[in-house]
Amino acid sequence: MQNRMKFKVSPEIGFDVNNLRAFIEGKVPAIANGSCTYQIIKRSIDARGRTVTVPIEIELVEKGTAARGVKKIQMEADGQDKKKFVVIGAGPAGLYAALRILELGHLPVVLERGKDVQARRRDLAAINKENIVNPDSNYCFGEGGAGTYSDGKLYTRSKKRGSVQRILNSLHAHGAREEILFDAHPHIGTNKLPKLIEEIRQTILDHGGEVHFEAKVNGFIIKEGRAIGVETTKGKIEGAALLLATGHSARDIYRQLSQQKIYIEPKPFALGVRVEHDQNLIDKIQYHCKTDRGPFLPASSYALVHQTFSGNQQRGVFSFCMCPGGFIVPAATSPGEIVVNGMSPSRRDSEFANSGIVVAVNEQDFHQAGWNGPLAGMEFQEGIEQRAFEPGQGTQQAPAQRLGDFVQGKTSSSLLKTSYQPGLVSADLNSVLPEFVADSLKQGFQAFGKKMRGYLSNDAQIVATESRSSAPVKIPRDKETCEHVQIKGLFPCAEGAGYAGGIVSAAMDGEKCAEQMVALYGK
Repeated sequence: MQNRMKFKVSPEIGFDVNNLRAFIEGKVPAIANGSCTYQIIKRSIDARGRTVTVPIEIELVEKGTAARGVKKIQMEADGQDKKKFVVIGAGPAGLYAALRILELGHLPVVLERGKDVQARRRDLAAINKENIVNPDSNYCFGEGGAGTYSDGKLYTRSKKRGSVQRILNSLHAHGAREEILFDAHPHIGTNKLPKLIEEIRQTILDHGGEVHFEAKVNGFIIKEGRAIGVETTKGKIEGAALLLATGHSARDIYRQLSQQKIYIEPKPFALGVRVEHDQNLIDKIQYHCKTDRGPFLPASSYALVHQTFSGNQQRGVFSFCMCPGGFIVPAATSPGEIVVNGMSPSRRDSEFANSGIVVAVNEQDFHQAGWNGPLAGMEFQEGIEQRAFEPGQGTQQAPAQRLGDFVQGKTSSSLLKTSYQPGLVSADLNSVLPEFVADSLKQGFQAFGKKMRGYLSNDAQIVATESRSSAPVKIPRDKETCEHVQIKGLFPCAEGAGYAGGIVSAAMDGEKCAEQMVALYGK
C-alpha cells in the first residue's frame, strides 16, 4: 500500500472534516477498517477551470502513531557558561531568535519598546476611535510586532532562508491551528495571534529568558568597534552581542544609527494605496460563481502584477498583503501621518476584500524629490505620509477616491461604505501621491481590470497611503556571519534591516542570525 495519496475533491469535501473522512474511507479500506489513519500533507484550491476543485495530498499513518508536531522548544545544548544575548524587538524575528538562543544553551534578553500583546489593544482602540497615535504602541510596535494585529499570513517564498516547516511546527506547538501545516497559503488570523504570542513569551520565560516591555532603545553602547549593550528607557543593558530586529517602521532607530555613524544605506521600497472591493465581487471573479461562494470555500484572494513605464523608468505595480474577508486599519506610528494596512480575522468573514497596490520606488526617485544620504528613502516615505494627513484635518481619516474616478482623473463626489474604522475623506489622490506613483497605479489598475473583469469600477475605492511594505533603509551585514559590516557584535536582522519580510521569513532570519551570533560570541 502506498504511503502517500493524492485526490481532487469538491470544496464541500475538501473543507469539511467529516465529509473528507467519509470520502477517504471510501477510497482506502485500511482507514475504513481502522488499521491505519491519515494526516493531510497539502491542501490547495484550483480555480483555473469553471468548476473549483480542492487538490489534497494525504499520508497514511499507522494506528497509534503519535500526532505530528514538535515540542515548543528543542534544547540542543545546556551551556555551563550561559551568556546573555540582547534581542531588540519582540516581533517574529526577535521572538524566534530568542527561542533559538535558548535551544543553543544561552539566555536571551528581549527588549520591546511597546506594550505586551494584550495591553496593545487599548492603544489600537485609541487610534481607531479617538485618532490618538501612541508612537510606541500601535499596529507596528508592541509584542508580536506588526503582524500580530495585521493578519498573520504565513506564506513565504523564502525557502532558502531556513526551514519553513520548522517555523510552522513551532507555531502549531504554541497554539496555531493544524491547518497551517498543510494549507497552500496558511493564515492564523489577527484574533488568534495574541494568545499564540503570549505562549511564545511564556516559553522564553520558562527556560530562563527575559522579556522587558516599554524598554525603548535610545542609544547603542559601542566599545572599540564592538556593540556590547544599549541605553534604554529602563537603563543600561549589556550582553555578549546584540541582535537588532526592530521592524520596518522604527525610524528613531535608523536615526540613532546614523547619528552614531553606524553604517546604513537607503533602500528601494514600494508605495501606493489600499484598494477595497466587496468580497462577494472578488469571489465571483475568482470562483466563477453566479451568486456567492457557498458555505465551504474560503474568501478568495488574488495576486496581480504589471510592468509600467513612468517617470522615465520601467516600474513594477503589484498587489501586496491581500486580505480576503478583511479590514483596512490605521498603521501610523507617529502623530501627523496617515498610513494604512490590511488584516483579516481567522474566519475571513468580513464583507470586504482589500489589498495593497504598490509601485516600486528607488534611490533615483528619492534624489529627484530632494532627499539624499542614508535616510533619503525614509524621509521620502515620511513626507508622503504627512501629506496624506492633510485632507483629514488632524484626524486619522484617510484620503480616498473611487477607483474608476481615480483612473479617469475625476474627484469622487461620494465614497463607499468601508471597513476602515476612523473613516474616509474624499480627496484627489493625485495631490497626495508622487506623480510617477499615481501614473503607474492608473496603468496598473487598467491592466488589472482586463485580467479580472469587474475589478476596475466605481464600486471599489482606494485609500492612501500604503507605504510600509518594506523598510526604506538597509543595515548591511556580512553574508555568511550576519554580523554588521562595520560594528562587531551587532547583528541586523529581518525586515527592519532590509533582509526579510513577513512572519515566517522574519522568524527564519531571526533563527539564522541567532545561530551565527551564538557561534561567534557564545564560547
